[in-house]
Amino acid sequence: MPRDPALNVLQGTLDLLVLKALATGTQHGYGITAWIRIRTDGDLEVEDGALYQALHRLEYKGWVDADWGVSENNRRARYYSLTTRGRRELRLTEDTWRRYARAVFRVIDNPA
Repeated sequence: MPRDPALNVLQGTLDLLVLKALATGTQHGYGITAWIRIRTDGDLEVEDGALYQALHRLEYKGWVDADWGVSENNRRARYYSLTTRGRRELRLTEDTWRRYARAVFRVIDNPA
């Protein structure tokens, strides 16, 4: 049986996913995308354009720092890391999403 195509990331979740990926350590964009794909068993795919918009937005908010470095392929890459403010935001956002998910499941699991 063929596997369903990857799901689009719901608007508003990408920032959370990026912050969570960076909580594991400093990564470049491809590493963040791979981390999300692996953790979701391929169910979520993040497009490059959306990822880099999110990273710029998070950097602007002061939740992420970025520095240039050299990748495993010996190529110039921008590496992103979580700031103290970003860690605080991640905790708050995780709590909010857990509440949201519980509320949605209460609705969809309730017989009509």
